[in-house]
Amino acid sequence: MNFRTTGHFRILRVILFSLLLVACTGYAALAAPHLGSQRGSGLLVGYFNNSSFHSPAPFYVKNLLTSGSAARLNQINYASASVKNGRCSLADPIADLEAPYTAQNSVDGSADNPASAFRGYFHQLEELKRKYPRLKLLISLEGRASDFAIDAQPENRVAFVTSCVNLYLRGEFADGVKKPRLFDGIDIDWESPHQEDAANFHALIAEFRRQMKAVRPGLTLSIAVNESPAAFPGTDFAALAPMVDQVGIMNYDYAGPWSGTTGFVAPLFPVSASFGGADSIQSSIASYKAAGVPARKLLMGVPFYGYGWTGVGNSNNGLFQTGRAMRGDRPYHVIRDLALSSQVFRDPRSQAPWLFNGQDFWTYEDPTSVMYKVSYAARQNIGGIMIWELSGDTADAELLNSAYQALRKPLHQRVFDGPMAPSAVATIDGQ
Repeated sequence: MNFRTTGHFRILRVILFSLLLVACTGYAALAAPHLGSQRGSGLLVGYFNNSSFHSPAPFYVKNLLTSGSAARLNQINYASASVKNGRCSLADPIADLEAPYTAQNSVDGSADNPASAFRGYFHQLEELKRKYPRLKLLISLEGRASDFAIDAQPENRVAFVTSCVNLYLRGEFADGVKKPRLFDGIDIDWESPHQEDAANFHALIAEFRRQMKAVRPGLTLSIAVNESPAAFPGTDFAALAPMVDQVGIMNYDYAGPWSGTTGFVAPLFPVSASFGGADSIQSSIASYKAAGVPARKLLMGVPFYGYGWTGVGNSNNGLFQTGRAMRGDRPYHVIRDLALSSQVFRDPRSQAPWLFNGQDFWTYEDPTSVMYKVSYAARQNIGGIMIWELSGDTADAELLNSAYQALRKPLHQRVFDGPMAPSAVATIDGQ
């Protein structure tokens, strides 16, 4: 049959092209990296702090379910493991493994079996992952820099990494308790290696990667880093980057109780040089890109907490004024309630809010600033954002939802429209 002369050839060509398009689309969906999943164009990573178990109002894993956070998160970093004496161990055995749960505060609505040795947050996280099998769970290794320095020494390194891998990735939590698939990777938070530790830091990451590959493929290795590569003197990030999947930048604590002057906890852009504020999230991300870390591996840190000062002068609506720092941080849901008795001001360039009532000043993040920051992160084509930490949010996950919505929007619909020049200086008008 002559397809060309009958017109059937054109029909067949359309059919074949359609089948090819469907096949390619299906393959692309299967082959696409996790960053391109239906949960958005970037990863949404949140830290879960086990210390909240002992607070007057404990933060349970169930809170992630009732708030809707679990359905939006790509990854939870569980903080933390204990890193000392040359080995990994449970930082809080009661919170992690032993505390029994009732039907009211458990994820699956049933009380723990009293005879079971596998309880606590770990069991609740297992129940959460059953409901959301795509949700990844990493263990965050946190400890003193001096302990990490000892653990990374050549004579200690292999045994130290083996202890972490056996405990968390092979799931050998206790006698008779083995859960090899609870954790999907390891997050290393060494703050921060000195110049003389740089080579051992690199070797430690390499050893983690080597042993993790031996456990099973697909495990995630991440590192948490300070705002600038300068905090890691001697570290070659271009050489380190291929060994890790994520580099989470702690883009917070730019201002806080250690300073007698008010400021922003996490400024997106540089603030006025006259106030000594040269650092910003913008310069931080740029510095890691310049150091050789691929943008797709970078996570921008977002704080779900804030800091306060009292006795602050009225000039500039309290911003960049001297005052007495209040001890510790406060979660966002507490600061939001404080806004009822304070006036909310906002930096028009970065959308960062602050509260001021004529005496007390608070720097924090709110839904507007979070959406703006996440949109900026998307414009920078970085891998996503990481949150410290999930219990700071409201019961209906106000901040997390803002981040999630910003990640899901098409690029041209994202709210960020601010200047991108690294040398630009933020202006504050207090309106």
